Amino acid sequence: MDKFLYDLLGVRDRLIMDPVHGAITLFEHEVRVIDHPLFQRLRHICQNDILSLVFPGATHSRFLHSIGVMHVGHKMFRGLMESCMRRHRITQASSSLPLASIDFFNKLTRLACLLHDCGHSSFSHQFSKVPSIAAMLGTSEPFQRLWAQANISDKDMTALYPAPPDKLEHEHYSVRCAWEILHSQNAEKSPFSALDVSALMETTAGAVTPEFARHAELIWPLLSGSTETPEQPERHIVRLLRLIVSGEIDADRADYMLRDGFHSSVTIGGFNLDHLLKNLHVGWDPESNWMGLAITPKGLGALEDFVYSRHQMYRKVYGHKTSIGFDWLLRQAMEEVIGQPDVGEYVRSCLTDINEFCYLTDNYFWEQFRLLARKQPKSYSQMMINRVRPHHLHTQESTETIDQESIKIMLAERHDLKPEQVVCCALKARFSKIKGAYEDIKVMQKPSDPERTRPQYVRIGEVSNFFHKFEDETIAHFYRKP
Repeated sequence: MDKFLYDLLGVRDRLIMDPVHGAITLFEHEVRVIDHPLFQRLRHICQNDILSLVFPGATHSRFLHSIGVMHVGHKMFRGLMESCMRRHRITQASSSLPLASIDFFNKLTRLACLLHDCGHSSFSHQFSKVPSIAAMLGTSEPFQRLWAQANISDKDMTALYPAPPDKLEHEHYSVRCAWEILHSQNAEKSPFSALDVSALMETTAGAVTPEFARHAELIWPLLSGSTETPEQPERHIVRLLRLIVSGEIDADRADYMLRDGFHSSVTIGGFNLDHLLKNLHVGWDPESNWMGLAITPKGLGALEDFVYSRHQMYRKVYGHKTSIGFDWLLRQAMEEVIGQPDVGEYVRSCLTDINEFCYLTDNYFWEQFRLLARKQPKSYSQMMINRVRPHHLHTQESTETIDQESIKIMLAERHDLKPEQVVCCALKARFSKIKGAYEDIKVMQKPSDPERTRPQYVRIGEVSNFFHKFEDETIAHFYRKP
């Protein structure tokens, strides 16, 4: 029992100094995960593809971001547990406090956060937008070949994915990397099932082991404040913990907004993470069979700041006209080098073999750009090496569909160009899913009925009109083709 308490209080094995969060502590099994080659490759993948060509400080890697997400995920989980203890008047001295189960879900959430992005490939989100790569990932063949190498039973495979996906996203690779890392000799002492870790990650079916279900039974009274346990409480807990790993106010977004703002030296908006987490609770409504995150009315301001900051980062940083232009140029250069038979074949082998996947990083493509640039001085690769940015002509922002072709014709006439000399690069900015029908986060209010003892949970849209101001929109930049 003392061991669980020590771990929960932060007595851990290693320390990493992070420029954003300060000291981040690690358990020994997390150190073994981080030391695995599939995780170490994240050192060589930039968090924001080539944003550093516009914001020179933004050279931070997926490696440190992933560790930061684990740290924030731990803070979120710990904050939720503390709020449950306060609300249900449970003290650490109470014999009913399920320390072993709290420790189990804390470490499980940390691992899922740590591994959530380990499947990102070269230049992060730009990788799958390259036409030839999108074609490679557009069938189930890479998925089947990847998992044919795995140490996995037919039962576990069906529990992860009842059917092969039609196309692969980086989330599928994250699950495959996590499975490989957690089953390797390097991490064989991990006390957690790869199936349970994968259940908290995107794209999987969310099936769990009997061990997870056992701990779910034990922790249920603490989370819900009720002694009445519903059928299969583990399903509710999987859904709740997934919101920490990947949701509207998840550990991933909290870290990348703080980290990207810090390294790009952009202080647009801003939000107070500690204040937000202080007002975040576990919500359980047995009448509607709903479990999710619940925010107090006084925490709504912090949530609004969080959404506004993300909105501003998309518009001023991620959607910056020069950055988007370089993204377009990057995709042309990648398509150019993949057109070489040896490069195209190697990339394909990396996408279908988990052992080769270790070597698919930003550095590989930068080296291919340099090799091609020496042979073809007027190539896109040469432009990438020399930072020759496309000439910006026009920007169009709209929540509706943008008629790109008519704008190209208009710009061609205005600048004495042919329509085919005008290129468009569009970013779909998804600011928030928090609308009228949003169910994952609700506002926790005192009951209006004096006879009711449990709080009421109402949709955020019924309390605040703020979130309706942020409609998803397309940011389209037009350039003169180099």
